[in-house]
Amino acid sequence: MSAQQGDTVKVHYTGKLDDGTVFDSSAERDPLEFTIGSGTIIPGFEQAVIGMAPGESKTQVIPTENAYGPYLEEMVLTIDRQQMPSEIEPEVGQQLQLQHPTGGIIPVVITDVSQGTVTLDANHPLAGEDLTFHIQLVEIA
Repeated sequence: MSAQQGDTVKVHYTGKLDDGTVFDSSAERDPLEFTIGSGTIIPGFEQAVIGMAPGESKTQVIPTENAYGPYLEEMVLTIDRQQMPSEIEPEVGQQLQLQHPTGGIIPVVITDVSQGTVTLDANHPLAGEDLTFHIQLVEIA
């Protein structure tokens, strides 16, 4: 029996960047459970699991376009520091949420702070990166 579209699976994984840096791993926690084709995880990861049998392991390189997409300069916004809520003291690396006019929430990270401006980046932290995953299929539910 191998994993197919629509199956709910449990996997252990370790994700690395091209330089070998581990950015995420399920090693110290329960396996990741998801339904193949539900769109809850990046497309390249879903595709990598299809055809795997329980107990099987593989290493898969997922290119940017099947991961978090390219890094987009238009997702970087520099605002006047006066636009920041007075109770927030902006710091590089700080994560904030912006309210989109349609009601949605946009997560951003502060990437630069100057006397008069704050730079916000709405790109996913892994945008523009090819990702390498070591995947072990634990179970098909």
